[in-house]
Amino acid sequence: MTIDETIPLVLGGPPIQGEVPTDGPLRDGFGRLIKNLRISVTDRCNFRCTYCMPEEGLDWLKREDILSYEEIDRLARIFVSIGVEELRLTGGEPLVRRDLPVLIEKLSPIKGLKSLSLTTNGFSLKQMCADLVAAGLQRINVSMDTPVREKFAHITRRDALPQVLEGLEECEKYPELSPIKVNAVAIRDFSEDDVLAFAELARRKPYIIRWIEFMPLDAEEKWDRTDVLTGAEIRAIIESKYPLEPVSDDRIATAQRFRFVDGTGEVGFINPVSEPFCETCDRVRLTADGQFRTCLFSRWETDLREPLRSGASDAEVEHVIRAAVWRKEMKHHINDPGFQPASRSMSQIGG
Repeated sequence: MTIDETIPLVLGGPPIQGEVPTDGPLRDGFGRLIKNLRISVTDRCNFRCTYCMPEEGLDWLKREDILSYEEIDRLARIFVSIGVEELRLTGGEPLVRRDLPVLIEKLSPIKGLKSLSLTTNGFSLKQMCADLVAAGLQRINVSMDTPVREKFAHITRRDALPQVLEGLEECEKYPELSPIKVNAVAIRDFSEDDVLAFAELARRKPYIIRWIEFMPLDAEEKWDRTDVLTGAEIRAIIESKYPLEPVSDDRIATAQRFRFVDGTGEVGFINPVSEPFCETCDRVRLTADGQFRTCLFSRWETDLREPLRSGASDAEVEHVIRAAVWRKEMKHHINDPGFQPASRSMSQIGG
């Protein structure tokens, strides 16, 4: 029997084509193995980044609509049992969710899990880093779009760069928290002057600096392709002063990795607009309210919260997950005529 015949639960998205696998590693209809799950723990954030959300006016999720830590833990265990190897906690800003180390402590011992990481804006890292590491956090990504205080305050609408830098320095105290990555969204006419300063930070500190091309995920849907500063352009700026060489990586990775030729530091480029990597994508996402998304730019979602709260067994939830993954999009279509942006903004989906 196919999954949709045996499990009478409503699925989002297009009709199922062909027979969905009922066992084996989690795989989509194009043969890609799914190994990476991004879990948003909240839609709230203490920043208001201009490319992510409006300064005011967002409707926050109600507490009862957000997955509990027990529900997240249950779903994570189901995903890992069928092939997911990496979990990344995101938001909004995950550190605004109360008692986040409690969730990390639940997730870190899961058998078969190879990586447990966190993406944060870094504002609360100085106070929370020790507890996060003690709970079992292994890797961290800190979002910091500029190393210039005035520009940081402009783009985040918060004068908080000193706190973020202090949080990064706190991370350096814990060798078990590695690597420490700094992610910067690259926006034309904003980011160019920061490139060499970031490169020098990567040479001076144990941080991997990575630039992410500006994507159409802004809450106000004002994204314009001409605002995209490409990874190739950033690399050219760096190499005007510091030669780079590629770093080989056997893993499926979104970032193109480079190290400085003299061996001091590493940088990376995530180029979803200019150089899409959809054909090797192994990522899926879970929103804070329990909606399962097979692509960052999905126009549809599958509700996993309802099955959890309606008494579905782990096997039934697994079937729903497999059916949704089977219909994972071939690509994100950003570069195609008639592209439609994602059904939610980045803050609502999870970074």
